[in-house]
Amino acid sequence: MSLLKLENVTMDYNGKVKALDNVNLTVESGDWLAIMGPSGSGKTTLMNIIGCMDTPTSGTVVLDGIDLTQATRPELTRVRRDKIGIVFQQFHMVPYLTAVENVMVAQYYHSMPDREEALAALERVGLRDRADHLPSQLSGGEQQRVCIARALINYPVLILADEPTGNLDEANQQLVMKIFHELHDEGHTILTVTHSSEVGAEAEHSIILEHGRIKS
Repeated sequence: MSLLKLENVTMDYNGKVKALDNVNLTVESGDWLAIMGPSGSGKTTLMNIIGCMDTPTSGTVVLDGIDLTQATRPELTRVRRDKIGIVFQQFHMVPYLTAVENVMVAQYYHSMPDREEALAALERVGLRDRADHLPSQLSGGEQQRVCIARALINYPVLILADEPTGNLDEANQQLVMKIFHELHDEGHTILTVTHSSEVGAEAEHSIILEHGRIKS
């Protein structure tokens, strides 16, 4: 069974604007897929639906055997917490918590905070020595790597990355993409939402959205 399957997914706002128009998509476990397209193409809407932050007007979305279109809001929250690790473009770190504490926040909402496990996650992205630094003491690239550690801490079935290099310089972009390659080699399933052709080319597969439809 596919890890993620979208069938005839449409998102219609007020009967006037179709952010998504009859989208069909299948993602197998271990895939690395880039979702690409210009602004207004439907990328963010698709990410929000897959990430359990929104529900389509019609169609079905099944993640790891769970029909998200039939789930209640509390159920969607649990699926997002238990099965999806999200890497944001804007980092969304708590400014008064250290790097390791920011990782532990994700543990708190999932089960039980474990500092040693959080430190191991930071070590995985090369940041154990920065564990006790506040976000203001970290570079943009370091903050994004903390976000990747936070996304991985609860062992998600799907890593969803929204413009993960959008705020990074070229050197830090390469560091972050190296981590994604390592994660893919380990068997993680990754969806990267990006407008960057360079980032999209790093993925195993890619699709291009245009006016809410899959163009290619």
